[in-house]
Amino acid sequence: MSVITCTYTDGVAVLTLRNEAKLNALTTGMLRALDGFLDEIESKPDVRAVILTGAGNKAFCCGADIAEWGPLGPAEFARHWVRNGHRVFDRLARFSKPTIGAINGHAFGGGLELAACCDVRVMTSRATLALPEAKVGIVPGWSGTQRLTRLLPEPVVKEMALFGRRIGAKRACALGFASEVADDALAAAHEMAALLGDISPRANELAKAMIHAAVGEDRNAAIETLGSAAAAASADRAEGVAAFLEKRPPKFDGN
Repeated sequence: MSVITCTYTDGVAVLTLRNEAKLNALTTGMLRALDGFLDEIESKPDVRAVILTGAGNKAFCCGADIAEWGPLGPAEFARHWVRNGHRVFDRLARFSKPTIGAINGHAFGGGLELAACCDVRVMTSRATLALPEAKVGIVPGWSGTQRLTRLLPEPVVKEMALFGRRIGAKRACALGFASEVADDALAAAHEMAALLGDISPRANELAKAMIHAAVGEDRNAAIETLGSAAAAASADRAEGVAAFLEKRPPKFDGN
C-alpha cells in the first residue's frame, strides 16, 4: 500500500513519502496519512522540527497519482481532489513547528507544490523542479500558481507552467527556493534541524506566524494567533478566568 511513514529521532519527526514504484506520487491515502501525522506531531512538545522527504533517490514526489484523479469527473475533481489537497497542503504550510523539505530527487507538479509548503528546502544536485500539468491538459491545482509564485519570480513559474521547462537545483538555490544543494539532502536537513537545539520553540512559533502574516500565508489566523498569545499571557486573562470560575465581577488592572 502507498503510505507515508513517520519516524522520530532526537526531537525531529521525519515524514517519508513511500510510493517509490510511482516516484512517490501522491494518493488520497497518502494525503490522509500526512494529515493524521501532522495531528500527531503537533501534540508532541518534544518534537522541534519536521523533515519531509521521499523514499529512494529518484524522486521526492512526481506529483499526484494520475491513476486516482484521471477517472474523476469535473465536479468531483474540483470539489474533492483539488480542495482536499489544498486543505492538507495548507495545514503543512501553516504548521506551528519548523518544517524542512529534503528534496532527494525530482519534485514535479503536486510534489513541487508540496515542497513549497515547507519553511525551507534543501536539494540534491540531481533534483529538478517542474510544473508539467499542461502536458496532460490540466493546470497546477495545489497552489502552484499561488504559493509558489511567492517563492519564485513570476517569470520562472511561467517558464515551468507555460513552457514545461525544468529548473535545476543550482538555479533553484540561486533563486532562493532552496537553502542549500547537498549530496545528501536528508543529512543536510538533519544538520539544519539540529540548530534548533539552542532556539526557543515559542519564539520560533511566533516568528513563523509573523512572517506568514507579512507574506499573506493565512494572514487573518496569524494575526489573531499573535493577539491571542499576548492576551493569554496577561494578568487580565488570569483574573478574567478566575472571576468567571468564582462567579464574581473581574478586577482588571490592565497588566
